[in-house]
Amino acid sequence: MSMQENAGVAAERSAGTGRLQDKVIIVTGASSGIGRATMEWCGREGAKVVGTARTESKLQEGLDTVKAAGGDGIIVAADLEDTSSQEQIAQAAVDAFGRIDGLVNNAGVGWQYGIDNPGTMGGVHEMSLENWRAILGGVDLEGYFLMIRAVLPRMLEQGSGSIVNVSSMAGVTGLYDAHAYTAAKGAIANLTRSMAITYGKEGVRTNSVCPGFVDTAMIAPVVGAFDDPTVAASLSPLGRPARADEMAGPLVFFLTDEASYCNGATLLVDGGCTARSFPA
Repeated sequence: MSMQENAGVAAERSAGTGRLQDKVIIVTGASSGIGRATMEWCGREGAKVVGTARTESKLQEGLDTVKAAGGDGIIVAADLEDTSSQEQIAQAAVDAFGRIDGLVNNAGVGWQYGIDNPGTMGGVHEMSLENWRAILGGVDLEGYFLMIRAVLPRMLEQGSGSIVNVSSMAGVTGLYDAHAYTAAKGAIANLTRSMAITYGKEGVRTNSVCPGFVDTAMIAPVVGAFDDPTVAASLSPLGRPARADEMAGPLVFFLTDEASYCNGATLLVDGGCTARSFPA
């Protein structure tokens, strides 16, 4: 399928069907990429969205798109490395809409972070303890825990909720570098399973989505490799990176009542990257 055809598919998905009507959904990292696409899709499906990220202007652009499509929501500009921000976000959702029905735990770092913070996306042999803690003790793992801890008591009190954690295909396979990143993503996948068996009986489902290569700013330093068809074929059986909306669709599914028996699932959405035993 050509990029033009892909764009056409994305356009066809733009009309919502009310699958999240009046549900209150928090999306972290909502200013761009997967988070923004997910916030906008949730809005089209009737959710009241609570988008959070550091950059208020970009969050507002996303919320404007939601409202232009007939949706509703609020934004909360916050830095998730500030450990008080998660409770602030959860309380803002409750103050505005009275409840929290879903959380998409998406905010995280990738290869661009490694350029801005040298050493953080390296192997163990070239990584300092500070580099390690920047990933594991930062947004990529601790930030997920803190966001979950902020919303979970509200969900347990109301007896329902859906938490969807964005992991990575690197959470189920190894990489030659980015060892702290793979450790964090693997931990997210297993945290999802543990939460599922603990809280499912109380009405709170937990699932994770593991993206492959997605054409976003987070992996901008490496996504250019897809420009070479031979390299692209070696990176993904589909020969291209995903669009952000191709990740948003599975994330939204787990939030809907259609996924009422999905609990503890780890869904790979990687174009088949991890399905093969060796590159093409």
